[in-house]
Amino acid sequence: MAGSERSPLLTYRLCSSTSVEEPGPGPAPGSRKLRTFLGVVVPTLLSMFSVVLFLRLGFVVGQAGLYEALGMFVVAYVIIGMTVLSVCAISTNGALDAGGAYYMISRALGPEFGGSIGIMFFLANVCGSALYILGLVEAIIDIFGVPLGHTMGSSLQVLPRSYWYELLYGTALLLICLLVCLVGASIYAKATFLIFLIVMLVLVTVFVSFFAVGPTVVPLLLPEGNGSLAINGSFTGFRLDTLRGNLAAAYSVDYTTGRVMTFSTVFAVMFNGCTGIMAGSNMSGDLKRPSYSIPRGTIAAVLFTYLIYNLLAVTLCCTCDRILLQKDYGFLRDINVWPPFVIIGIYSSTLSASMSNLIGASRILYALAKDDIFGRALAPAKKTSRGGNPWVAVILSWVVVQLVLFSGKLNTIAAIVTIFFLLVYATVDLACLALEWASAPNFRPTFQYFTWHTCVLGILGCGIMMFLISPIYASASVAFMVLLLLALHYLSPSSSWGYISQALIFHQVRKYLLMLDVRKEHVKFWRPQMLLMVQNPRSSLQLISFINDLKKSGLYVLGHVELAELDSLPSDPLQSQADSWLLLVDRLNIKAFVNLTLADSLRHGVQQLLFISGLGGMRPNTIVLGFYDSAAPRDGLAQHPAFEGVEEAAQLIFPPVRGAAAPRRLSPQEYVAVVADTVKMLRNVMLARSFEHFNKARAPSIDVWPLNLLRPDSARYADTCSLFLLQMACVLSMVRSWRRAQLRLFLCVETGARTRGHEDKLRQLLKELRIQAAIRMVPWDAVVALHWQKQQEQGARPAEAAMNFPGNATCISDEYLKAANRLILEQSPSPTIRFLYLPRPPADTSLYPSYLHQLELLTRDLGPTLLVHGVSAVTSTEL
Repeated sequence: MAGSERSPLLTYRLCSSTSVEEPGPGPAPGSRKLRTFLGVVVPTLLSMFSVVLFLRLGFVVGQAGLYEALGMFVVAYVIIGMTVLSVCAISTNGALDAGGAYYMISRALGPEFGGSIGIMFFLANVCGSALYILGLVEAIIDIFGVPLGHTMGSSLQVLPRSYWYELLYGTALLLICLLVCLVGASIYAKATFLIFLIVMLVLVTVFVSFFAVGPTVVPLLLPEGNGSLAINGSFTGFRLDTLRGNLAAAYSVDYTTGRVMTFSTVFAVMFNGCTGIMAGSNMSGDLKRPSYSIPRGTIAAVLFTYLIYNLLAVTLCCTCDRILLQKDYGFLRDINVWPPFVIIGIYSSTLSASMSNLIGASRILYALAKDDIFGRALAPAKKTSRGGNPWVAVILSWVVVQLVLFSGKLNTIAAIVTIFFLLVYATVDLACLALEWASAPNFRPTFQYFTWHTCVLGILGCGIMMFLISPIYASASVAFMVLLLLALHYLSPSSSWGYISQALIFHQVRKYLLMLDVRKEHVKFWRPQMLLMVQNPRSSLQLISFINDLKKSGLYVLGHVELAELDSLPSDPLQSQADSWLLLVDRLNIKAFVNLTLADSLRHGVQQLLFISGLGGMRPNTIVLGFYDSAAPRDGLAQHPAFEGVEEAAQLIFPPVRGAAAPRRLSPQEYVAVVADTVKMLRNVMLARSFEHFNKARAPSIDVWPLNLLRPDSARYADTCSLFLLQMACVLSMVRSWRRAQLRLFLCVETGARTRGHEDKLRQLLKELRIQAAIRMVPWDAVVALHWQKQQEQGARPAEAAMNFPGNATCISDEYLKAANRLILEQSPSPTIRFLYLPRPPADTSLYPSYLHQLELLTRDLGPTLLVHGVSAVTSTEL
């Protein structure tokens, strides 16, 4: 009998961590060559099948019976399926670099979780490599080793047996793996497909053998006390009686361990043959399109293995009696059309798995060293060869694997390896759950088939399996991870990856507010925090409701400036108004704070609110102002649905709206000065016009014009302001009531220009930002010609105007602005909302009226329009 037939019960399953070599600090663009099949499907299949497919499936079916075995498959694949959904979600949320599960967890949960799980993932891969080496040594010794109690055997049995000899054989095999890894992981990557073909060929011969081989009696020699017991197992071929005899469970003593099997012990063995789902994700640094390949390849591999396991289980129950299934791990070799086929499959898959785990361990160690989580302790592991192979990390991993080989027994370390991998899977689910609960605008994975429920089920499933396999090892592993996490929390340096805790704390109650640290803010978790300046709520109800949608779970403050001097008043007049504002918030059902202030001018009042609004990390980063035009405000309070027939409306003591002939509290000069002050304070600005006509009841549509129409000589559509404008439109489309909105992007081009090139670049940008929008190319030759004609009439623009006014006020004519206004109206007569580019106010204050006049002409009769100027980066293409 082959050595693999008599090896101890393998209560483990390993996750292959193969990775093609990555040069320098990260994979070079040319190294990302692997596609979905070779990069994800093949490694995942090899990892999930491996030796368990050939050596333990018959045991599971023989002990549990067909009914319970099929039920075990369903339960196991539901557990790993939840984790697969989390992996797919995270892998499609931005650019994924090398590191697999470690990279996902560290970039999602921060360095504490990433470092602790990274160390455990490294140890799991190291122990996994040693386990496969030990298993291969046992298989070789049982075929080529001298029989126990004899000085010599047959012509093939020439290898001596002892602990030290077996350690020597294992060291030699590990040395082969080391040499391959030192030369380059690409050698293994190129051989992966060949190994896959061998395993598939062996699998085909297994299925063919069930039909080609006739009924066979297989003699078995089982250990019994100091001697042995000879019994016979039967391969009956397809018979109904054989199937009936294998339907029900019949748990018995395992012939290699002497333990009585139960549902939980058999399920643990079977479950270990269903893991390995992270093998494709661990190739993330080498995949040409990781966000495309990982979800498709992983799901395809999982479905294929599920189908094969079920087909093989049914076939075994129809053709093999219970004795053969229970008492012979290697019976597939005995009934194969050519017995060496199965031996070749076991050897190739085992050596491949050992090598891939060694490669994976070195890559994880290299990633940990590169991220400087453990400081100088892992600094040597950063060294790479000219080709980018982290040879020092490979040698360090090889040393640790060699130390593990001294254990000499598979079951000594098997359970802890499985638990380490299950803990990694559970943490991936936790990372996805945290990102989902954080509700960050930049968490928008293209893979949508997951919810927080699937994440919780994945965490619970992995946790239950850990304690089902070994409560002691599971408790020790969790305690070890917690200790690492606490140590890294207090000792590791700060990182620039972004902290998910900062996004989650935002949703917590006031006692957690002090935990928000502005030093840990990151663009990935940016959200709009709005300060809406309201002069009189009676004329601003539509705008107040709209900004409530636009805030996307962010801070929302209603600001109001009362013109008065406190020195001349007996008491603070704002106290009596506070109740009306709070009642307004309640009746409109918006999630907003109210901030009122006294000032000698509106400009100073806005400055005060920008300085004092918010606490800690919850401070307004965007101010919204109503547009300054000649239209008379309208009182919409009585007609608003929230106040129709409500007695509380009479309690609102807001003053009546300003009449058409009444003097204004704000001059055009001061209005533009407020905008300029906001930009100087590094706050984003939005000017809202014509929101008295805003109607959200009809089919929503969002139009975006990312070009600076006041600067027709500039074709930039990807500057900070344009990207902020795109982000705000995307944020609005993510709100539940706006999810069906059509997002349209208009790009102005001139005939003869590289129109296709501009469109392709914009489409690629939207793809990287995960923004779904329809792109409309708008020819505007006739419009822009008016601008060039005006320039020719005036001659070259003065240098002073160029420096003072980026909007080119001295050269922009009213005819051009009116033509641009008509162009916008012709392209989209009446969308629900328009987003337009708001240029920076001029440095020369004497140009403020001209600046406001140009904005008025550009947006005249456009309906609800939001002019947007962004001063900070708010989008991210990284994970």
